[in-house]
Amino acid sequence: MLVKKKSQLVMLLALSSGFLVACSSNSSSSTDTSTYQYVYSTDPDSLDYIKSYRATTTDYTTQAVDGLLENDKYGNLISSLAKDWTVSKDGLTYTYTLRKGAKWYTSDGEEYAEVKAQDFVAGVKHAADSGADALYLIQSSIKGLDDYVNGKTTDFSTIGVKAVDDYTVQYTLNQPESYWNSKVTNQVLFPVNEEFLNSKGDKFGTTDPSSILYNGPYILKNLTSKSEIKFEKNENYWDADNVHITTVKYVYNDGSESDSLFTNFDDGVYTAVGLNPNNSTYSAAVKKYKDNILYGAQDSTTYSLNFNLNREATNFTKKTSDTQKSDTKKAILNKDFRQAIGFALDRTAYNAQRVGEDAATKSLRNTFVPPAFVQIGEEDFGSAVETELAALGSEWTDINLDDAQDGLYNKEKAQAEFAKAKSALQAQGVSFPIHLDFSVNKSFAVGVNQASSIKQSIEASLGTDNVVVDINQLSESDYNNTTYYAQTASQMDWDLSIAGWSADYDDPSTYLDVYNPSNGSYVHQIGLTAGDTSIASQASLDSFETYLEAADAETSDVSKRYQEFAKAQAALTDSAVLIPLYSLGGSPVITKITPYSGAYAWTGTKGSVTYKYKEIQSEAVTASDFAKARKQWLKEKAESNAEYEKNLADHIAD
Repeated sequence: MLVKKKSQLVMLLALSSGFLVACSSNSSSSTDTSTYQYVYSTDPDSLDYIKSYRATTTDYTTQAVDGLLENDKYGNLISSLAKDWTVSKDGLTYTYTLRKGAKWYTSDGEEYAEVKAQDFVAGVKHAADSGADALYLIQSSIKGLDDYVNGKTTDFSTIGVKAVDDYTVQYTLNQPESYWNSKVTNQVLFPVNEEFLNSKGDKFGTTDPSSILYNGPYILKNLTSKSEIKFEKNENYWDADNVHITTVKYVYNDGSESDSLFTNFDDGVYTAVGLNPNNSTYSAAVKKYKDNILYGAQDSTTYSLNFNLNREATNFTKKTSDTQKSDTKKAILNKDFRQAIGFALDRTAYNAQRVGEDAATKSLRNTFVPPAFVQIGEEDFGSAVETELAALGSEWTDINLDDAQDGLYNKEKAQAEFAKAKSALQAQGVSFPIHLDFSVNKSFAVGVNQASSIKQSIEASLGTDNVVVDINQLSESDYNNTTYYAQTASQMDWDLSIAGWSADYDDPSTYLDVYNPSNGSYVHQIGLTAGDTSIASQASLDSFETYLEAADAETSDVSKRYQEFAKAQAALTDSAVLIPLYSLGGSPVITKITPYSGAYAWTGTKGSVTYKYKEIQSEAVTASDFAKARKQWLKEKAESNAEYEKNLADHIAD
């Protein structure tokens, strides 16, 4: 959600645990069963759903625009603007038949045009011409697109996306991707009306609701900076019968008034609220709603503590000399030092600042790829990673990588790894303690508490004579510009920072490829410039990239592909350039959203963040009713997923 989500870049500037939960499958707002109301903390800076891949764009525009497929309540991919699809026997050509009668509408609700196959071609062209954030998802997938993006060809008609006729769009791939259909729920593959796009020019996709067209369940009626974001149901929507919430409204809250979240929920203003035990209202919430506190499942978002491997900017630092800056850089490039920090960090204490001690372990994550994201035969992906990791060094024996427990915090291992690092660094002339700048938005109270927790556990584990974590409390704009909005490594002004990522499609590459030192789209979040092999090699990322290449080359045997990715995840864990912390979900929430009424998905933008299908009930859901609903949902999901897999053969073209 992290910057998405999800899918999507997910470095959400969440103002409280309530916001995090409100964006998960158990969120919503208001006593009025037709109205969702809650808060938001960061203004969208774009409505260009194809170009921007920040969660602050995609979480909103997914309400407004549909693509070819969407997810049902069990996570299956079902028809949206495409009523049917086929794939060629060689797995290279996907053909989608569009439904007739789906229309584009203006922000005033006036009909503009019918959605046609050419709109999907125009969407890919706009992604390529604008340098879309998520272009990496399709650039090497669609035949000829990489050459077009790199200027080797200027004729877009040669690219492997074409409108066969008004209601048939076809994609030709460079190599088989068994997970391709999960990509089409990402907005980089959504349609755009070319005539409207051209008429708007540079004004397309600004924050003015009239800057885009709408073919989805909602129309954006108001977007006022630091005030309100409001959607109304698109009454002419092709699937209007499945839109039960007619108004979606967010009001701005910068996080400084987190106590107001529960108060407003209790007054019937919000439909859901996340509980933060650090707030003064917590005891009252527990007393009144003790039977209504729920803990949703963990999702695909992984938040991590990242190292800046090659820091260039030092406008925000507490270091007092160039020597301290140089020593810190040398320390961060030492793998044993990074591992020591990872073992020294008490994730449970850190997460408790966000969700409280009772829920502190329920959303912990120990690997960048969620351990249950895919299966390798009968084995979870995480179990395969544990086996591969144990072979890389004695420090990785007896490590449990399962979700919802801290499998890495270990003071003894932290001190042992630090001793190795200190010896090597002193031989390089490094002086101690090492000072690590950690940036935080000063108006985000929970974030400030989390930063203090990081400082406390690392310094307690390693000693302040060895490591000092310096907390830099920045204004919201300074924090955003040096973390969330920073597009290059040179703009990353910190030594340690929190980043998040959520799966884009149903394959481990959706996580691991983004940190590929050669071409990863997110390597700036560890201080690298893609292709800077020198720094990557010093950071022990060579084997990680080798395993990635082997996995990406395996396109026919899924089990072999996943096993190579397990090796890559093990190598990434061993490198310790990022330290996984937690996922979304697993947090305490009180909600009036009917359990499991909405869509579900690990990936894409048509899962739990969408309000289509969701229903609001007049009273808060009880924990017992939620447990019953979950048990029933899991049973139905297993049956539905099995039937879905069985029917996939029906889509193979003759």
